[in-house]
Amino acid sequence: TFAPRSLLLLLFVSSLVVTIPVSADTTSTKDRTITKLADNIYEIRHPDAPDTFPQGNTTVIIGDKSVLVVDSCLLPSSAQADIDQIRKWTKKPVTFLVNTHWHFDHTLGNQTYAQAFPGIQIIAQNNTQKIIADFNPGAVARYPTREARFKKILAENKAADGHTLSGAERKDYEHAIVGLAPVVAEMKTTTQLVPNVSFDRELNIDLGNRPVEIRFIGRGNTAGDTIVYLPKEKILMTGDLVDHPAPYFFGGFPVDQVTRDSVSSSTSWRPASN
Repeated sequence: TFAPRSLLLLLFVSSLVVTIPVSADTTSTKDRTITKLADNIYEIRHPDAPDTFPQGNTTVIIGDKSVLVVDSCLLPSSAQADIDQIRKWTKKPVTFLVNTHWHFDHTLGNQTYAQAFPGIQIIAQNNTQKIIADFNPGAVARYPTREARFKKILAENKAADGHTLSGAERKDYEHAIVGLAPVVAEMKTTTQLVPNVSFDRELNIDLGNRPVEIRFIGRGNTAGDTIVYLPKEKILMTGDLVDHPAPYFFGGFPVDQVTRDSVSSSTSWRPASN
């Protein structure tokens, strides 16, 4: 059994450890990269959107019978590029798509996957499913208002917290405004598709000689963070619970994230440490 300690604390510490050899990395991503994690398991890292908004990573897990994807990204064009890549790797259908949490840079590509793979099961924890349904459509609709807000910040030369903008910050806001139009145009081509399968604490799936364990172990980055674990390969996907160079705590639950003393209702589950 896994020791009765906080998995999220362990993940946070592990994230600090694994960032040491990639210290040249940055908080922004300009290139689309693919990393083979194991046989028929791939991570796709997406470039930031043209307005600098981040796009979550996607993991593709191919079994003997079907495929499971973790997170569907932000832009429909990015999701479609991932689908095109998956079809080069395998002729098997994407049967399952897991949304690790509600942030729409991890979920707005849901509809693109559903159009490509009719009958796909889109999975989320109960809280995540509800927030996606209640909040995300409005958040996407409000997205174009970023332009007015950013122009106001530039005109006043003050950030939201009142501090005077640095030269680098001004350039970031200017870049975001210039790149906003193509992002909004893409968002208008899709809608936020709500997951059609939800779970409370755990869900197990077999893709064909490739078991997948899907777990909710408590609040952290959001109220419904889902982690996906491959017991054979000992690969753990954490969504935004672990981020480089530091965890997201905006609107999250930092106390829950680092002090949780129970990892799962299943005592036989052995998560990877990094």
